[in-house]
Amino acid sequence: MTEDELPPMPDFDPKATRRAVRRGLTRTATMVLAALVVLVLVATAGSSLIQRRGDREERMTDVLGTAFKIYNPGYDIEVRNWGATTPLSMSFTVAVNPMRAIGGFVVGYGGAEHVITQDFFGHVGRLPLGNDANTTLSRALVNVSTGNQPKQDSRKVLARLPEELNALAVVEFAKPLTNEELIAFTARHQSNAEKVVYERRPRSIPITWGGMTMWDRAPMPEIGAGEDHVIEPDEAIKLDLANFRRWVGILKDHDDDNLHDFDLSLARLRKAANDGLAYAYVDSLATIGELRKIIEDPLVRTVRVVDVTYDLERP
Repeated sequence: MTEDELPPMPDFDPKATRRAVRRGLTRTATMVLAALVVLVLVATAGSSLIQRRGDREERMTDVLGTAFKIYNPGYDIEVRNWGATTPLSMSFTVAVNPMRAIGGFVVGYGGAEHVITQDFFGHVGRLPLGNDANTTLSRALVNVSTGNQPKQDSRKVLARLPEELNALAVVEFAKPLTNEELIAFTARHQSNAEKVVYERRPRSIPITWGGMTMWDRAPMPEIGAGEDHVIEPDEAIKLDLANFRRWVGILKDHDDDNLHDFDLSLARLRKAANDGLAYAYVDSLATIGELRKIIEDPLVRTVRVVDVTYDLERP
């Protein structure tokens, strides 16, 4: 084709050119945005799947939820909404209530809620409460093995309170008791070892364990179908120590960093579980009259009254 045979060049149309450019930019932007959305979805789903691999969700509450309860022995604590996951973290909620003497207007769980977070790499975030909680019960536990509030002073406290009052108290032993000795002691005084102090750690929060609610997935005693079975106090004490030992048994060396954030360590937990010695215990069902008898037992170093109330349901 010769130059004379070429078709004439069309006139330049600025409007048509702008429309074409806009269409091209729109298509490009749409494709880029779609690709970004896909990448975000893949990253979010992928990181969520990575975080939830195996039993990581359950283990988070097994380890961190239970460690939080040991970290805060002055509270009744319930783990809620466990396993909330974002691309960068997993978390669960805990509901906390300061422990009180049974009776009055105290009503189970509820109260303040806090969120415990574990980041993508498994590190626990900033923790609430703990050494800063400063409840009357945590202060009493910090005083175990210090010699503060000796027996003669505690007698005076008990003497000026009405004997029918319900009390929350810490009973400290002159020397640590074995599990069998603890069972015999509580049976003799018809006392309730709701939480047991398993280490000597004056002026700091000691390792304290008690009740089947400490570890939410702890093995339960086998009960025959259709049988009504009430766990007796001696059976409960045996079960509590067994579950404490089982829980310590699931801990791994790599948990130690997180445990330090809860003012704990693998070494201390393993020693306490292995020894199984009771340095003190918490009773939320005793009356002042019963505590007056308990404090006279030669095995008892002192009794610290933490809270008292009238039983409003008792005639």
